[in-house]
Amino acid sequence: MMTNSTELPKVARVASVDVYRGMVMFLMLAEILHLHKLKEIATEGSWFATVADWLAFHTSHVPWRGGSLHDMIQPSFSFLVGTAMAFSLVARGSKGQTWSRMFGHAIFRSVVLVFLGIFLRSLGKPITNFTFDDTLTQIGLGYWLLFLLSGLKLRGLMVSIGVILLGYWLAFVAYPAPGADFPYADNGVPANWTEHYEGIASHFNKNSNLAWRADQWWMNRFPREKPYLFSGGGYCTLSFIPALATMLLGLIAGRLLQLEASVGRKQLLLWAAAIGCIGLALVIDAAGLCPIVKRIWTPTWALYSGGLCFAWLAFLNAICDIAGFKSWGFPFVVIGANSIAAYVMSWTIKEQINLAIMRHFGYFVDTGSSILAERFGFGDSGAIKGLMIGVLTLSVLWLILLWMYRRRIFLKI
Repeated sequence: MMTNSTELPKVARVASVDVYRGMVMFLMLAEILHLHKLKEIATEGSWFATVADWLAFHTSHVPWRGGSLHDMIQPSFSFLVGTAMAFSLVARGSKGQTWSRMFGHAIFRSVVLVFLGIFLRSLGKPITNFTFDDTLTQIGLGYWLLFLLSGLKLRGLMVSIGVILLGYWLAFVAYPAPGADFPYADNGVPANWTEHYEGIASHFNKNSNLAWRADQWWMNRFPREKPYLFSGGGYCTLSFIPALATMLLGLIAGRLLQLEASVGRKQLLLWAAAIGCIGLALVIDAAGLCPIVKRIWTPTWALYSGGLCFAWLAFLNAICDIAGFKSWGFPFVVIGANSIAAYVMSWTIKEQINLAIMRHFGYFVDTGSSILAERFGFGDSGAIKGLMIGVLTLSVLWLILLWMYRRRIFLKI
């Protein structure tokens, strides 16, 4: 619903959390810049080619194992949901809200997030596109469980994370691994796929694992244009289970930020959590027990990405909260303060803005991209044109969010 913050009691904000949320939203919106296409105009061996390769990698999802900066968008969303809940519970408790009322809101929010995700994914489709592997539906499926576990103390939260991740791993390992004659090609895996694993890790191979099989049953419970066989990207509904562990890691981070302790101790705990999670994930991955795969949110991915989230938050905490240097983050705060609105706009009006820019200013975009391509020796101005349109579209979206921010209009669930 739409709210006007001037009607609400003032709540202390944590700058690092606000900036982090905005940075993640910016990474998502920045998809419209099409930075990966810069590789098409880079001269092989040049410094620009090196930069273009780096940008292409970090603005795209990795095929399976490992992760890029782009792969950190969804886990950061999930992590920050947990962090925000730590502060929300304190704020709601201070207003005298009962547990049952807060639980009711958690259920409401879960339902809205799931259906909003389905609605957005159905845009342009002839019928409702029931899918449960996108950011909003994944958070929605686990949000009410996050609330139920939020009353636990730190040790209880750590045990819960361990049980969730170990249980998820055991379930995958218990499901039969694909044999040598498994029809990968019939399940959306290219013949030249290089990321098949052996041993225990083979239980996590693409479109041949427990989550893939579960979706073949679950997804066909809903009306579809054609029977569901597999996800082209290998994504799955069951990822919400280990993603819940990511949200719980975020809840722990929120608790650490709330500690009545010295800034040095908070930093130490945040960085210890970051190093511990990343180190444990890398050791398990290297042992061949569980590969780090974002698309099925393996337990090692939950730990690895969660550790990176801890590090990201710790870095921003040192700069924004401790050093007080936070004015630089204002453009991100504008986006993060209306994250739901930004997310919805990216699905609904982004293309319309893009078309409007070309309709009214296409001549200037074409001319400008041609001049830049000629000036810097690029044979094709297409990538430059796409970048220019993306920058203009992103600017319009940001100005809309700035207008909402200045008038204290926020879209809340």
